[in-house]
Amino acid sequence: MLEHIELFFRSIFIDNMVFAVFLGMCSYLAVSKKVATAVGLGAAVIFVLAVTVPLNWLLDQYLLRDGALVWLGPEYADYNLSFLSFILFIATIATMVQLVEIVVEKFSPSLYNQLGIFLPLIAVNCAILGGSLFMQSRDIQTLGLAFNYGISSGIGWFLAILAIAAIREKIRYSNVPAPLRGLGITFIITGLMGIGFQSFGGMLTGGDEAPAEEAVKTAQKIEEGKINKEMDENEVSYNDILNK
Repeated sequence: MLEHIELFFRSIFIDNMVFAVFLGMCSYLAVSKKVATAVGLGAAVIFVLAVTVPLNWLLDQYLLRDGALVWLGPEYADYNLSFLSFILFIATIATMVQLVEIVVEKFSPSLYNQLGIFLPLIAVNCAILGGSLFMQSRDIQTLGLAFNYGISSGIGWFLAILAIAAIREKIRYSNVPAPLRGLGITFIITGLMGIGFQSFGGMLTGGDEAPAEEAVKTAQKIEEGKINKEMDENEVSYNDILNK
């Protein structure tokens, strides 16, 4: 349970797709002018990541990695299809994006029109593919953790685009210097938000373990000091006896 909680918060705040690895920046900048549009796209990204990351985990475990085909028989144990990772991952993502596009067009035509070309472009959003590739490179062990990572990564991206959209709506009425208007001030705000998100890194660094280790080392040093002091006192006493 603790592993799930740590992965959830780390993926949202510390390893945020936008602020830590700068993935999905094109959609982040282009569709963050209105909060309503940002919420729609963010929800779509959460759904796509929540579905594609576990599906791609299954593909990686039972088809792509070295020796994954052993379930077909011992003669397939030496097969390695990892060179197909990009093709199969992108195929899975494209399928899910098509499903999202159909659903959004059916139930929310206004949102579909607002998102425009950026909705089908989720298929080539580097944050979506990055979620599956990070899942693969970090060797996530279970399907549950893969599902957790997909949802939490999507939530992290959603929070990033929602926050910048809310700020950009308010900043329209601010007296921003002319050279910084538009993308200039947006990049500055993004950098400041990235610093704020990275500050959450102290939550998961095992802060209680370091003082405990220091306490053990200090106690050992004290004990060694006492032993050395007793040895010195005994040596002095022995020398006094000899002198007498």
